[in-house]
Amino acid sequence: MRPYHRHTPDQAFLLPASLTEVISPQDPVYVVRRVVTQLDLSRIHASYRAERGRPPFHPEAMVGLLLYGACRGIYSSRRLQAACCDNVSFLYLTDWARPDFRTISTFRKRFQDELQGLFSQVLELCREAGLVRLGHVALDGTKVRANASKHKAMSYGRLLAKRTSLEEQVAGWFQRADEEDAEEDEEHGPDDDGFSLPEGWEETLKRLHKVETAQARLEEEAREKVTRAGQDPAAATVHPKAQTNFTDAESRIMHTPDGFQQCYNAQIAVDAESQIIVACEVSHAPPDVQRLRPMLQQIIDRHGRAPKELSADAGYASEGNFAALDEAGVYAVIALRRYRRDEPPDADPAPARSSNRWPHRNRMRERLRSREGKEKYKLRKQTVEPVIGQAKFARGFRQFLRRGGDAVSAEWSLVCTASNLLKLGKVWAAA
Repeated sequence: MRPYHRHTPDQAFLLPASLTEVISPQDPVYVVRRVVTQLDLSRIHASYRAERGRPPFHPEAMVGLLLYGACRGIYSSRRLQAACCDNVSFLYLTDWARPDFRTISTFRKRFQDELQGLFSQVLELCREAGLVRLGHVALDGTKVRANASKHKAMSYGRLLAKRTSLEEQVAGWFQRADEEDAEEDEEHGPDDDGFSLPEGWEETLKRLHKVETAQARLEEEAREKVTRAGQDPAAATVHPKAQTNFTDAESRIMHTPDGFQQCYNAQIAVDAESQIIVACEVSHAPPDVQRLRPMLQQIIDRHGRAPKELSADAGYASEGNFAALDEAGVYAVIALRRYRRDEPPDADPAPARSSNRWPHRNRMRERLRSREGKEKYKLRKQTVEPVIGQAKFARGFRQFLRRGGDAVSAEWSLVCTASNLLKLGKVWAAA
């Protein structure tokens, strides 16, 4: 007999086997299981007050499923359903529950706000473990593709031309119907009444409605913009090149390493000592410069104080941002120019020229030229960029699955929560 390991796959167990016997002790499923038992899920529990129909799946199982899926780079409802059937770790976490993809999708939509709130709860656990110190925080943004095609976007000028074309097409139908109705019945045959609309008219009217809605959306955005500026809304005009997307109206065309894509701008602020994400958000504004002050305020709101130091790349550089950081008492190091790929790592992050018009910028230039400033700025690349890389490449989050600002914000919050869970798990394992 050859010296093989025993191989009897059809052999039944005499006693039930524990799934934990075949799961690696280093598997993050144990961290997720430990965390979900400490989360406040009372708002989800309260929604299941009626005792009728089939019993719902336990909230801990569903929340754990979504969190562990994000830790393992599995986000699709259908892929999560498959994992619940053939992945031992998922079977353990859900206690052999096998929700189908519709149930998973419905749960994610129904409890969108509650799932987004998990970020704060897990962040509190990280704070209790001593992982949130706010000594040095690095801020950065990344473009994440929306669940929409850039080819489904149309400029305001093209919308006006398309609307005119569709309206002329519809008017031509009725004119043709009137002409044919006046002719002899026998000319049309027994199956044509002479005034019916042609085939495909429903689709054309549907397209016309979409164009009218998109046009109204751009006009409303223009009115809101001039209203915020204190001007008369009636004087608002829409630039002919202003664009909107039919599939996801809140996404925007943004420049990415792969060219221009339909995207959202996802932001994170990361603690340098632990790589814990201390604040996150999703914006439809392509420039990063507009997001520094909202992110700084979010850090203050979540933690009760501003970080001692903050670093960011040149995309966040502006006199207003520098002034806001000084007012908050934050020692900031923000590059004043973008690096080229062929430059050495110790290249000067500040241009040589200066201007007396921008005192905060001049002060930032001097800070970046100092030895201390250069050392502080080096922390940015080793702090925030690896966290973004882990989310996008290691865990495969390259595109949002849902549409709309609120939905993608909840989705990004779940991704950031999973990132913090994995960091927290390492500390618990070492304790």
